[in-house]
Amino acid sequence: MNSLAQANSTPALSPSASPLQATYSGPKIIIDSAVIRRQAKRFNRALPRVQAHYAVKANPHPEVLRTLHNCGVKFEIASKSELEMLLALGVDPKGVFYSNPFKGPSHLAYAVENGVQWYVVDCIEEMDKVLAAKPDASLYLRLYTSNKGSLWPLSSKFGAAVDEVQPILENAAARGADLAGVTFHVGSQCTNTENWQTGIRAAKDCFAAMSALGLKPRLLNLGGGYPMAPSEIIENPTKQQLAPSIETIAEVINQELADLPDDIEIIAEPGRYMVAEAGRLICQVIGTTTRGQDRWAYVDAGFYHGLMELGDAFDTAVTSNHADNDPQALWTFGGPTCDSVDVFGKGANGKGTPLSANLRSGDFITLHNTGAYVYACGTQFNGFEALEVVVI
Repeated sequence: MNSLAQANSTPALSPSASPLQATYSGPKIIIDSAVIRRQAKRFNRALPRVQAHYAVKANPHPEVLRTLHNCGVKFEIASKSELEMLLALGVDPKGVFYSNPFKGPSHLAYAVENGVQWYVVDCIEEMDKVLAAKPDASLYLRLYTSNKGSLWPLSSKFGAAVDEVQPILENAAARGADLAGVTFHVGSQCTNTENWQTGIRAAKDCFAAMSALGLKPRLLNLGGGYPMAPSEIIENPTKQQLAPSIETIAEVINQELADLPDDIEIIAEPGRYMVAEAGRLICQVIGTTTRGQDRWAYVDAGFYHGLMELGDAFDTAVTSNHADNDPQALWTFGGPTCDSVDVFGKGANGKGTPLSANLRSGDFITLHNTGAYVYACGTQFNGFEALEVVVI
């Protein structure tokens, strides 16, 4: 059993080639709802004061949303379509947080019409837009914070810098706006626990400045970025671990929350953490060759099926239908499209992913820990169908 980007694997079994060859109809992603329920419970247990609001963008499949809703998880959205899906499930819009810092006018209008109360802003211009659409909106200010140690930093695009915060607060106070919360985002797949400490301390400073202006802070939104840290690695400390567990992160967060008044509502926006481990993607090798010294396996799923993150060091294990004790070789994977960006598996070593040297056309590989962003980011580029999704 081997992995992409020199990561570690989960204990899920690889597919057997023989039954799949008879029934295979194309690449599919299998989502295990029991894993989602496990992750929701674990998050709540580690952070008992924090209400989870799942970031719908991570995996918006209706059955994923239904599973989380049934677990008591609430939601965070970035668009009209995401809100529509939640409303179809009977989710109360008053508990939905609209955390996209820049909201399209039609998307904003739809949220207002359907009862969403809370909206993020990180500049005066966005506050003007939200208040024009909903004068009684409750607002939370997104602060810039360090994204050090995150595989997908977000700080260059969003967040009010230190010298921008006071003018925003003064503007809100002068117009009587209900600017009542503070948020930050430590970056996607964050491996540096200090980012949460830094963000919470900055939020506390912002609360003090808000109170001095007569604003009434009552919300701390800890944002997203909670990383996938596969359970097998967490439970076996002898293995390499690329990301801290939720329990390790919670130690830092809970310590920083200890002195916050009880009337401050605390939420967070986990996405990847809730769903990544729940998914495994099964696809077929459609051809192999050697180019120079590199072995290539071409498969029927790739970048445009949502595997765009696999060029980075995510804990995404890959297994095949061959025995683990087969002779090994390093493989680079090419997706089925004509685009040269449709390549994955070179990993941190730049040489490839170790799998059976006997891999050949017609075989199958499984990509584990693919429950987050793969389904959400898939396309039908080049005429290849999007992944089939099976929720169990």
